[in-house]
Amino acid sequence: MAVRDYIRERFFPHIWCPGCGHGTVMSSMIRAIENLGIGKNDIVVASGIGCSSRICGYLDFHSLHTIHGRALAFATGVKLSRPELTLIVPMGDGDAFAIGGNHLIHAARRNIDITAIIMNNNIYGMTGGQYSPSTGYGDFATTAPYGNIDQSFDLVKLALGAGASFVARSTTYHVTSMIEILEKAITHKGFSVVDILSQCPTYFGRK
Repeated sequence: MAVRDYIRERFFPHIWCPGCGHGTVMSSMIRAIENLGIGKNDIVVASGIGCSSRICGYLDFHSLHTIHGRALAFATGVKLSRPELTLIVPMGDGDAFAIGGNHLIHAARRNIDITAIIMNNNIYGMTGGQYSPSTGYGDFATTAPYGNIDQSFDLVKLALGAGASFVARSTTYHVTSMIEILEKAITHKGFSVVDILSQCPTYFGRK
């Protein structure tokens, strides 16, 4: 199938800046789902708020565009009521680590059968380039003009420590391996976390 068979063309052009990595992640998600042969009606995509969360509206699956940080809570409710469905939750690092951090660790603790795909660009991109829980120590942001004084989370270690049974990391540069990782994550029975390092050329990239 062509990519356009998986997207809602009426919502295009997309909002992402030139050079943003999120489109690469969305394309890789489509390829992974296509390779697995999962029907569109068997997938639910839930997202919160942020640049990455717009994927939910662009993909032509059952979708829930929820409130900031709460996508995993909504997805948990769907999975408990309709366990036969495949649940995918695209999030950003701020959405997943900060306001949604409690839902992330408890979804991992429960090891519920959901795939969390986290586009980690080390910044809040949609709201103006503020530092996030994954922004490195000393890195600059609009809310850290003299350098970030906080230590950052390592998502892989956090997810493993909380009990997620599938954890992986990739980048938007390694597309082939990213697709393979996404296939494994989606088919894994249990809570899957994929940390994808994605660039934000507008805010973080030019600091």
